Amino acid sequence: MGKDYYSILGLQKGANDDAIKKAYRKLALKYHPDKNKSPGADEKFKEIAEAYEVLSDKKKRDIYDKYGEEGLKGNAGGSPGGGGMGPNGSNFTYTFHGDPRATFAQFFGTSSPFNSFFDFGPENRGNGMFTTFGHDDDMDMDQDIFSHGIHLGGGPMGRGPGGAFRSQSFNNPTLNRSKDKLQDAPIETDLYVTLEDILRGCTKRMKISRKVLQPDGTGKKEDKVLTIHVKPGWKAGTKITFQKEGDQGRNKIPADIVFIIRDKPHPHFRREGSDIRYTAKITLKQALCGTVVEVPTLTGSKVTLDFSKEIVKPATVKRIQGHGLPFPKEPSRKGDLLVSFDIKFPDTLSQSTKDILYDTLPQ
Repeated sequence: MGKDYYSILGLQKGANDDAIKKAYRKLALKYHPDKNKSPGADEKFKEIAEAYEVLSDKKKRDIYDKYGEEGLKGNAGGSPGGGGMGPNGSNFTYTFHGDPRATFAQFFGTSSPFNSFFDFGPENRGNGMFTTFGHDDDMDMDQDIFSHGIHLGGGPMGRGPGGAFRSQSFNNPTLNRSKDKLQDAPIETDLYVTLEDILRGCTKRMKISRKVLQPDGTGKKEDKVLTIHVKPGWKAGTKITFQKEGDQGRNKIPADIVFIIRDKPHPHFRREGSDIRYTAKITLKQALCGTVVEVPTLTGSKVTLDFSKEIVKPATVKRIQGHGLPFPKEPSRKGDLLVSFDIKFPDTLSQSTKDILYDTLPQ
């Protein structure tokens, strides 16, 4: 029997979208590994993320409701070659990407929810700190609100107010002392970008709400937009720092705000440096007798691999040059697309088939 995603979220079958979101929000905060250190919390956190990803997506949920977990894996109807038929009559397979923190970050806007600077709603307020983060997808993507822009290295880093610079330093947060004032520790938040964003480069705008000190010494909440120019080929882990953009205080220096580039899980590809890897699913018959595989690329085109005269082995890897990601320091060059193979073996064989294979296959 497959997983009961409704039970995992504490829901009844037929729950609406709002109930699914509410259940995920409550359970994800409860079992997040940064908060819950009890045995089994990590696995529970992962189960909650997988259940939410299925039930919050109409197509996945329809297939799950009709065929169960096996239908999502492409085994609905007992098809030996996989590729189960969904409710709309088309082939469909789904496998959880395995990163529950990515699911959490996409839902909440950060993967680090328990820093005192973050605010997820009225139930978590009351700590006196206002700084919050969020995407604003409706903003004008052509206007850069910063005169300093993002420093990309090769010279002194921009240190002016409101400026940002790119850094690959991974030091732990420290307190900086300046004229007897303490600076709050940097506020770090993950910024998930797609591989397509890394291929072409993109602009992300993050809206923050922070406390601004008024002339009379009181604090006032202010919204501000931070613009991040993601360059082609940037590696996961790249840090973009906006200096002194945190909450203001009379006797302290505002914290730096640091965005850390993370790879958003992709349905087809996995990044390996500047290369990307794609896993093609084929049957044992195709592997032995020959097949033609259409390999997708990040640009939307497809590359044809002809195995009509070649046996595909489990360890077979094909390299398609120039279809990977740009090199960070040399964007005109690109890595490769690596194609590996997941060969689907039949679950059972009749005795007559075994006899034929025994007599036919080499010893």
